Amino acid sequence: MRRKQHSLKQGWGFISTTMLVLVCLSVQAETLQVVTEDSSYSSLQDGKVVGPASEVVEKLLAAAGVKDYHMALYPWARAYDMARLEPNVMIYPILRSSEREPLFKWVGELDQVTPLFYKLRERHDVVIKDLTDARKYAVGVVRDDSRQEYLAGQKFSRLVVSANNLDNLRKLLSGQVALVPMPEREAREQCEELHIAFDQLESVYALDELSKGLYVALSLKTPADTVQRVTTAFARLKDDGTVARAMSR
Repeated sequence: MRRKQHSLKQGWGFISTTMLVLVCLSVQAETLQVVTEDSSYSSLQDGKVVGPASEVVEKLLAAAGVKDYHMALYPWARAYDMARLEPNVMIYPILRSSEREPLFKWVGELDQVTPLFYKLRERHDVVIKDLTDARKYAVGVVRDDSRQEYLAGQKFSRLVVSANNLDNLRKLLSGQVALVPMPEREAREQCEELHIAFDQLESVYALDELSKGLYVALSLKTPADTVQRVTTAFARLKDDGTVARAMSR
């Protein structure tokens, strides 16, 4: 009888431990992972993610009643993979394209951007009149960024991949690449961070086909209730001008 009681206690102990683990995993799974990259829209300052887009996202989560979240800065490829493959992830700002349309739950538009090909102003040997001309040169891109995807699809064979935007610009300055595709806002921000004058760069071609909206998006396995609350809250912030005011800074 004692052995049976001992076995029973062990069984209940195992069940209790299992239930505790499951509860902990459940609580952990409910935390919304909010991911972004270092850009003119978001950056790390004193250990906190800041920037105009990050300000919008914080106000968005507060308005939606989402209190349990963790905001972090990652290289773009990692942030993108987390949002594409994992449940309960928010990513921003992300370019909305036809290829990406089925991969995420799209919350709302933060900004509109048109990437431009920039070269060093002193590089008189780099002449771009159309996209065909640009294929002749080494072009710096960020891994898994929409610009890399687009240029690869346009048969650019000399793409030099970086982990982030700043490394991309450094390669332009060092001569490792002849061109980098960036919106003007991003180019100005990166020049400021590297303490160089923006007029050292010259825009030579607009990538109008990549003129699209930058969005806040959620991973496909985010709970429907969260998606609904966040999407509704974003629409309110858009309507009352909160998004426009933050993004204009």
